Amino acid sequence: MKKVLLALSMAMVSASSFASIETRDWHNTASAKAQKFVKENLAIDFYASPHKTGWDNNVEVANYIDLAFSRGIDGASVTLGSPATPNWAKFVAEHKAWTEAAHSANTPIRFVNKPEDFKLAYKNGQYAVQWNSQSTMMLEGDVSKVKEMAAMGIKTMQLTYNETEKTGVGVISMINGDKSGLTKFGEQVIDEMVKYGITVDLSHTSYQTTMDIMNYMEKNHKGIPPIFSHSPVASTYGCQPHETLTETQKRMAKNGFQKGHPDFRLAACYRLLSDEQVKKVVSLGGIVAITGAEFMLDGIWPEDITPKQYAEMVDGAVKVAGIDHVGIGTDDLMTTSKVVPFTIANADKYADNGYMVNAFNLGATGCAELSKHLAAVTDELWKMGYSDEDLRKLYGENLVRVYKQTWK
Repeated sequence: MKKVLLALSMAMVSASSFASIETRDWHNTASAKAQKFVKENLAIDFYASPHKTGWDNNVEVANYIDLAFSRGIDGASVTLGSPATPNWAKFVAEHKAWTEAAHSANTPIRFVNKPEDFKLAYKNGQYAVQWNSQSTMMLEGDVSKVKEMAAMGIKTMQLTYNETEKTGVGVISMINGDKSGLTKFGEQVIDEMVKYGITVDLSHTSYQTTMDIMNYMEKNHKGIPPIFSHSPVASTYGCQPHETLTETQKRMAKNGFQKGHPDFRLAACYRLLSDEQVKKVVSLGGIVAITGAEFMLDGIWPEDITPKQYAEMVDGAVKVAGIDHVGIGTDDLMTTSKVVPFTIANADKYADNGYMVNAFNLGATGCAELSKHLAAVTDELWKMGYSDEDLRKLYGENLVRVYKQTWK
């Protein structure tokens, strides 16, 4: 069934007309064998494109989904909760907007409620949409709303975005000097998430808060693993992810690095993970899903991220976590042309000394849209010695395993 619908969908779409417009399309550079492998095996993405920040019109989402489906991407974790939805009313409106936009695709949609829905979507020629939240701001301090979010289909959630929330500290608050971690309210939110089957997502969250969360879950919720849904690993680049802005400035001064020097940094690679964080989530049975978003890398900002570079990011994570604990999660933004103005207008949520905007200005606008990258990434991973079984784990099976342990 999937093959028939794929053929029909391919007849309806043209690869030149889709977001993310900044991402170079590598699909036709991949081998026919790799293209076939992606179509015949489960592949689950993660992207973060809030309404009015990543897209404006339903057709943009429809085109994105149709292209993804036509090339064998079987579904994605789609972000609803973000700085664009700081309260309950805006969150509910975002849920409505995204639901309508997804339904506007030519591809049949299957909204995910249980782990089996991903493979059922694959079997039935559907695209699986799983709802994610990258914030708890919409709770407005009311832990009972976690149950309502579960009823709306939210299946994964971060306790914080970049800044400090009532639940804990985000990575940008951390680089600005806030070294505190998980709060008592955050613990209550975790308890409710576990109760109602929402996976705890640790991306964007400060080092101390992630360690507090994992220690709390290890003690109170054994066998319920958290995940990092879209976080590269710092050791791949030899960078320091946990420095404050002051510490980074002192390191630059000590080494004599100034603007223009290849090793000069405005901030630490704060969205990347230390090996310690990776090994801790592995010990709990979780996974680290690797993003292809260029602006998260530590100064490695090419004109466009290549499949080889994305494969190297995945390989770097596997070297630390092992093949059973790594996934993919591009964090594609559909288009950064709307994201940059939002970032500038909400400087308090992106107070990173200009790190991210500088990366965009230097050309780091490609986010490795999965339909444009995955087949070519497959060729690169095969060259590195990865087996078909390894790739099946990386592309979706590891994630589904965790969901089976955490969803109820």
